[in-house]
Parts: sequence; structure tokens; C-alpha cells
Amino acid sequence: MERKSINHYMRLLHRNVGFFILGLVIVYTTSGIVLVFRDTDFMKIDRVVKTALPVGTKPDEVGQKLRLRDFKINGIEGDVVYFEGGSFDSATGETEYTSKELMFPFNKITALHKIPSKNPFHWINLAFGILLLFMAISSFWMFKAKSVVFRKGMYTVLAGIVIALILILAVK
Repeated sequence: MERKSINHYMRLLHRNVGFFILGLVIVYTTSGIVLVFRDTDFMKIDRVVKTALPVGTKPDEVGQKLRLRDFKINGIEGDVVYFEGGSFDSATGETEYTSKELMFPFNKITALHKIPSKNPFHWINLAFGILLLFMAISSFWMFKAKSVVFRKGMYTVLAGIVIALILILAVK
């Protein structure tokens, strides 16, 4: 029986793992693209939220309790506090505001992308990251190390690393 090289097995694994993770790659790249625009209204819909805060909540605590970013009070009339997109009645605790949320299915896809370690499905994100790392490393076995294609590939890898480092240092 002919003994197969490590290159053969790595190419085989690279191909099979690549086919296996293809669906996840599509979902995560889609959510990554959508998340780039999270500070805009791109693909978002308005949702009216009605909730109650404790009676007597101070006006400057409303944004924190509702977990609203960039909270700013627009005015106060009697017991009613008006803020961007909503109002809060400090006498009754009634609060109503408009929230911008991603439309379905993008809300679910981005939620998958941002699963915290407390969530029981966090292992999917971890496994996917490990499989992507394997795909990157196993690609070094696609061509013989002394070939021209491999050497040119190493220049491309180096260019990718340089661009990644520039991005890391440039992004604030």
C-alpha cells in the first residue's frame, strides 16, 4: 500500500472542513457586513417599546435604566421627561420610546455572531474560529514548499499580515 504524504491528508482535511463550514462562513460574513453599519439605520426598522420604570426615577437615570446610548433629555414638562424618540412619566413610571432594530433575519444572524461565553451555544463560535484557523494553517500544505506558487503565496500571506497590522494600529 502506498504511503500518503502529509500534504495529501492536509489537502483532504482542508477540502472537507471547507465544505463543512461553508454555511457558517456565509452566515458570519453576512453578519459581519451588517455589523459594519450598526451605527447607521441600514436594514433597521422602528419598534415602539412600552415599559415601566420605578416611580420616582430621576430624569438623568432614565437612559441608563433603559440602556439607551447617547441618551439626551430634550425637555421636561411637569412629570414627563422627553428624550430623543420617547418619553418617561416619573409619576407613573410609564415609558415609551422608539427603538431601531435590525430586521429579520439579520437580527438573528448578528445575535449569533455576538454570542457571549455565558450562552450555551458559545462553543459554536469557538469551534468555528478554530476551524477557520485550521483552514488558514492547512492552506500552507496545498503546494510543495519549494514551488514558485508557494513562494508567491508567502508574499501574499506577508501582505495580508502587514495590512492586518496596519488596521489594528489605525482603528480607534
